[in-house]
Amino acid sequence: MLIKVLGAAAGGGFPQWNCNGRMSARVRRGEAGLKARTQSSLTVSSNGRDWVLLNASPDLRQQINDTPELWPAADGPLRNSPIKAAVLTNGDVDHIIGLINLREGQPFSVYASERVMGTLNANSVFNVLNPDKVQRITLGLNTATALAGADGDIGITVEAFDVPGKVALYLEDASKGGSFGTQVGDTIGLKVTDSATGKSFYYIPGCADVDEALAKRVRGADLVMFDGTLYTDDEMVVQGLMPKTGARMGHISMSGADGSIAAFADLEVKRKVFVHINNSNPALDDNSPERKAVEEAGWEVGFDGMEIRL
Repeated sequence: MLIKVLGAAAGGGFPQWNCNGRMSARVRRGEAGLKARTQSSLTVSSNGRDWVLLNASPDLRQQINDTPELWPAADGPLRNSPIKAAVLTNGDVDHIIGLINLREGQPFSVYASERVMGTLNANSVFNVLNPDKVQRITLGLNTATALAGADGDIGITVEAFDVPGKVALYLEDASKGGSFGTQVGDTIGLKVTDSATGKSFYYIPGCADVDEALAKRVRGADLVMFDGTLYTDDEMVVQGLMPKTGARMGHISMSGADGSIAAFADLEVKRKVFVHINNSNPALDDNSPERKAVEEAGWEVGFDGMEIRL
């Protein structure tokens, strides 16, 4: 199974289009140790021909252009694509808007939880994906689903499971109190398995807490690609970027006693990669003490174009 990181940044990318914060300004200046990153998405294939998108970021068109594996086959028909399916882990703008890039009558399948599928169905703009050619398939939780494109099985199964998180920002309902109306299925993780080899990994780009159920699930995994939005919970407040903490946005921090590094310390996961990394996160700097701490704890910081084979 081949996994490619299409975009490793959180919403807004790195640098964010309107951000003159410390980190975004530095990457624009081309400072050593800082690499630009597009918004959060992966692609995975069992056979090297049929590809599955895990989330569809607003930067998807650029990401496809930067990834030859996702180009139309040169010896194929005038319109063709190796992208056979897209699986969504939440309804955040940075994970669903890229679907609009996949219009133009190309057949493929979209998989999402009942909650996220309801969001797509309620917004008519997504009907640019011709419903006669693009299937929308609701994922059940805690059960393996064999993914299929228009031509049938593509050798990848996913098991969706609920993780601690928050309803998408544009769907928040303040009348619901601190939960903002969050329900089961608003944020899911995926266990992605190669049907031929049985190899699997976990993709969890949004998560508010590593609770007992999640820790038990991922213990001993070969690979976990996990929410790396913030290094410290208050970093965007401290940097003057916005008044929200990571906890308020539904994201666990990397550092601290309640952070993901500490939570994974004893879970015996063989390889751990942070993805969905916010432009405020100092761990994006290869030469920072925060990056050193991340790497000393056995984690990697994902980047666009990163390849992993299982």
